[in-house]
Amino acid sequence: MSASTLSAPTLTGSFTADVFAAHLASLPPLPSWWLDRKRAAYARFAALPMPARTDEMWRFSNISSLSLDGFALPAVATTVPPAAIGIKKAARLVFANGRLHSRELLSADLVDRGVVVDTLQNALVHHERLVREHLLAQPPKLGSPKFCALHEAFLTDGAFIHVPRGVEIDLPIGVFNYALGQDAAVFPHTLVVAGENSRVTVVEYFGSASDTEAQFAVGANDLYAGHGAKIAYVGKQDWSHQALSFHSNSTVVRRDARVQSLNLHLGARQARHESLSQLQAPGAFSEMLALTVARETQEFDQRTLQIHQAPNTKSDLLYKNALLDRARTIFSGLIVVDPDAQKTDAYQSNRNLMLSDDAEANSLPGLEIQANDVRCTHGATSSRIDPEQEFYLQSRGIAKTAADELLTFGFFEEVLNRLADDNLHEALRTLIQTKFKN
Repeated sequence: MSASTLSAPTLTGSFTADVFAAHLASLPPLPSWWLDRKRAAYARFAALPMPARTDEMWRFSNISSLSLDGFALPAVATTVPPAAIGIKKAARLVFANGRLHSRELLSADLVDRGVVVDTLQNALVHHERLVREHLLAQPPKLGSPKFCALHEAFLTDGAFIHVPRGVEIDLPIGVFNYALGQDAAVFPHTLVVAGENSRVTVVEYFGSASDTEAQFAVGANDLYAGHGAKIAYVGKQDWSHQALSFHSNSTVVRRDARVQSLNLHLGARQARHESLSQLQAPGAFSEMLALTVARETQEFDQRTLQIHQAPNTKSDLLYKNALLDRARTIFSGLIVVDPDAQKTDAYQSNRNLMLSDDAEANSLPGLEIQANDVRCTHGATSSRIDPEQEFYLQSRGIAKTAADELLTFGFFEEVLNRLADDNLHEALRTLIQTKFKN
């Protein structure tokens, strides 16, 4: 069989037109505009090429290992791992193979105040205006339009969280997404809409029952913070170490609003995370944080874009990676300041802790400034554990491996300390320790 004969199917891989038609037929009655969007998304997906080595937005990425072949939309899961994050929650949604598996309801008081924690399928019917306005409202800007179109086309269900004006929720809302089964393809999505002067924390977990099953995950989340709103979002990615993962985030921050997002990257053999933050009104603040433990032959590809569209806005990005064995990381970040965005204060930093001579870290920070009264800084560092600190711990009877673990946790603490919730801080620290020792 010739190479030209083989090339055509790779545009859609396992996600053929027949598979898409079967997916549409499996859905419950949903608004026609949403089904039309899904059909348009599939057409884009089928027409767009796979990433090429010449694509600047895929610089340093391992393109040769990307394939859409061999995956399948999984059956309904009957058994799901325990959904726990070690902290109390205001509500919980558990999705397995793209479908709601279980839930813990909000308190009657929060329901009476108008808070909604529901599935996207229900929200498309009962909160159509909000969903239509905010679901996947921002076009992809970081290099993955094909995968974003695939996500929209095959998105079955997800989480919808709406906090009305002036309502503050003290406990986090938990969202759990599981991929179960060999070759399972899942498309998780979470939409958070925070009304004026509201406050909410969302903790999302992505995991597999087995660490050896090949799987495919294409997820996304939309975070919208209305005027004066506060959103704290924590995402914990712990897919199977044989999984291929793509995830995109779109954050919109309005006047005097604040969004803090922290993404913890642990699983998958190859994972790409794209994060777009748009500061659209004066006083908006976006804090973008990430921690990565990369080991064995894992590759973590992180692409970020901070767009300042209004004056007196602020963004602060801090991504930290710890690399072991032959792992690879890529960070490519860009700060864009529009002409009218005077008094912008933007910061971007990527720091890599190299724990192996064979690990590789690539960093590409950048600035695109079109205003003349701004403060923008960016930088990247790659370093090894300080031998003096290591010697200090060893001289007190701590073995080298344990000393390196302690110093690595200390390296991560700068990010974890930014979390206002002490219980969440401790839960994430425990998870990192567990994965670091595996």
